[in-house]
Amino acid sequence: CGVDIMEKVMELSHGRVCVGPGTLYAMLAKFEKNDIIKKTAEEGRRKSYIITPSGREMLRKEYERLNTMVRDGAFYIQSEKPDP
Repeated sequence: CGVDIMEKVMELSHGRVCVGPGTLYAMLAKFEKNDIIKKTAEEGRRKSYIITPSGREMLRKEYERLNTMVRDGAFYIQSEKPDP
C-alpha cells in the first residue's frame, strides 16, 4: 500500500529520497494505467499492488541504464587529469 511504499523508499534510499503522498498516489495511478503495477487488493482506502512482468522488465532496463551511467561516470573520473 502507499504508506508501506513510502516507508520502503525511505529505507532503501537510507533517507535520501522522500516521496510525498500526492506524488506517490499520482505515480501509482500512472503505473497502474500503464500496466507497470496491478492492484491486488483494496480494503477501504488501503490498496495493495504487485509489479507486473512488464513492470519488472522496465525496472531491469532502468537498472541497467543506471549501471551504465555509473560505469561511464567512473571511467570519466578515473581518467580525469589534474589541472596544471
